[in-house]
Amino acid sequence: MGEDATGQGYTETDLIKETKALAAELCKQFYGLGWVSGTGGSITIKVHDPSIPVSEQLIVMAPSGVQKERMLPEDMYVMSSDGSILSSPSPKPSPHRPPKCSECGPLFLKAYSMRNAGAVIHSHGLESALATMINPASKEFRITHMEMIKGIKGHGYYDELVVPIIENSAREYELTDALEAAIAAYPKATAVLVRNHGIYIWGDSWIQAKTQAECYHYLFEAALRLHQLGLDPADPKHGPIQLIGFCGTEPTGADNGDDLDYSRNKKFKPVVVLDIEGTTTPISFVADILFPYAKKNAGSHLLATFDSIETQEDIKLLRKQIQDDLHQGLPSAKPVPPVGAPKEDIVSALEANILAMIEADRKVTALKQLQGHIWRSGYSKGDLQGAVFDDVPGVLAEWHRLGTKVYIYSSGSREAQRLLFANSTHGDLRQYLCGYFDTTTGNKREARSYSEICLSVGVDSPADVLFATDVLAEAVAAKEAGELVYAEILALLLKNARIVFAAVIVTTAREELLMFVFFLMLSINLGSGLDAVLLIRPGNVPLPADHGFRTAKSLDEL
Repeated sequence: MGEDATGQGYTETDLIKETKALAAELCKQFYGLGWVSGTGGSITIKVHDPSIPVSEQLIVMAPSGVQKERMLPEDMYVMSSDGSILSSPSPKPSPHRPPKCSECGPLFLKAYSMRNAGAVIHSHGLESALATMINPASKEFRITHMEMIKGIKGHGYYDELVVPIIENSAREYELTDALEAAIAAYPKATAVLVRNHGIYIWGDSWIQAKTQAECYHYLFEAALRLHQLGLDPADPKHGPIQLIGFCGTEPTGADNGDDLDYSRNKKFKPVVVLDIEGTTTPISFVADILFPYAKKNAGSHLLATFDSIETQEDIKLLRKQIQDDLHQGLPSAKPVPPVGAPKEDIVSALEANILAMIEADRKVTALKQLQGHIWRSGYSKGDLQGAVFDDVPGVLAEWHRLGTKVYIYSSGSREAQRLLFANSTHGDLRQYLCGYFDTTTGNKREARSYSEICLSVGVDSPADVLFATDVLAEAVAAKEAGELVYAEILALLLKNARIVFAAVIVTTAREELLMFVFFLMLSINLGSGLDAVLLIRPGNVPLPADHGFRTAKSLDEL
């Protein structure tokens, strides 16, 4: 592949021919699965050359508006890494239409540039469209405890798979900005659903993209069948769907005459985000029960489950964190024997590092993930029971009744959060919670983490979110998040300003004035951050004077 990349000869190499043939073959398979019928759907694959970085590899892309099951290798487009067309298919005689590059092209390029993908599949599979209709108000598809979740990159059987949903448009290319925002808001996602339309799925290679596509469609079908049976796909036990106050539905309080005119009730927040330690749960529970349990059982847990895929993933994460700690010269970090060494030696070294991390209260994903798995075992054995303050169940139930969507944001893993509320001293409280955020979203003391949450929960303004915590630094970061969200949306609107005002037939001066007023109004709406409240609970660290935030002694006061 040493020829000029702009020359026709370059687009006829064996690697490119093989990739074009592969794309045509996959389209035939996808047609049989119902993913690309009626000329819909598409596929694009990077021309894999190990000598060239993935970001610079050429792209093979199926055309638009053609019978996918009849496509041949010569029907494919060849493009540069930036989307410039290097080679187009030759026209075919009537009744075939002239070749046209896929309208999905701009969306495919977003997955390539933002996720360094090796292939992207766009499916119109019926189950992917119907999955977005289970709850028409929801911005996310969620499912957990299904075997095929293991086929999705970065996920295991016990994880909750979350796929963002964006709204459909008349033309496919018009979805580009919405897809870009969804990819940015869900860093762990490998797919984006389009309501009433289909799904975009990407992977590091065509094999991973195809594998994930098959798993996603299986999971969508499973969710649809569970829902038909009245069972909740997002419940680990797949128990009955909670019909009252289901996340994303209309508030139910209107039936008993409550005043639910939220536009006049400035205290009402459509979304509440809660910290755990010191907010819903006594600090002593974490410090005196959970952490000691993890310390006591870390070594035995690793030894007992050493050969499992889950524990091997945990060990891989721990090795990476320890290597980073050693590189930074952290005194508490100890080298771990290489893969293949006796497992007792490996576990002993890992345990020493884990105990040091727990002692230092490190907020690192590797530790939090392992702790979640240790605690899961403890909850299942009955050794642990999640502690919550007495006011929490009643307030959660009331928010649930009013239609407020409640999320958890804690440094503990999402699994650890679910376990605590599923096995609480007041019973299973998960029915009142719409989702969980952990350190994979970002550090709790960084404003960007809260802007990511705002984008994920689908509010119009960060000020629509109430965040309750006991940590001043977290409240400060949440308050600053509005500036980040505003800046990002403003940049996006400025990028498309001509489109926004295309319908306004005015002079240049008046258009500039309208833009100024528009963005000024937007800044008033988005410039403020989350409404942060500091909880003063027994055992919490005293707050400094003049911290500038509202305080509460219980969730009742919120």
